[in-house]
Amino acid sequence: MYFSLIDKIDQLTPGESIVATKSLAMSEEYLRDHFPKFPVMPGVFMIEAMTQASAWLIRATENFAHSIVVLKETKNVKFGQFLQPGQTMVVTSKIISDSDNETVFKAQGSIEGQVRIRAQLTLAKYNISEVSSRQAIFDQRVVDSLKKEFALLWDGFRDLPE
Repeated sequence: MYFSLIDKIDQLTPGESIVATKSLAMSEEYLRDHFPKFPVMPGVFMIEAMTQASAWLIRATENFAHSIVVLKETKNVKFGQFLQPGQTMVVTSKIISDSDNETVFKAQGSIEGQVRIRAQLTLAKYNISEVSSRQAIFDQRVVDSLKKEFALLWDGFRDLPE
């Protein structure tokens, strides 16, 4: 199952930072099971929203060079108040360091100007062909799908250099 936890990319500076939003709707399936009488976004999903925003920054920075970008490590995670239906979380993520295999970010989620979650995230990046040369055909399929999703999230996608 895949949850897209970013609704829109508001600002993006390749190689530097991203600002994205997630508006929590009562209709989101996981809210039925997460405190049914007090629905809130699970903390792990708040981390996932920061991870997804950071992954989009990697893809934009590297022109979708890697088909796979995944969370490798979190450090210094600090949670504040809950995100409830009807609220919008603004996710900000900035690159701290970058190498061929991973990128480290300082990320946070704010609601109405108050930081509700912050963490240092390390994302690993690679291509399927690096794991299995027989599966190399899937790299381009994954990248093509990601580019379509990215175009829906960020109006500036067409302005990125090729």
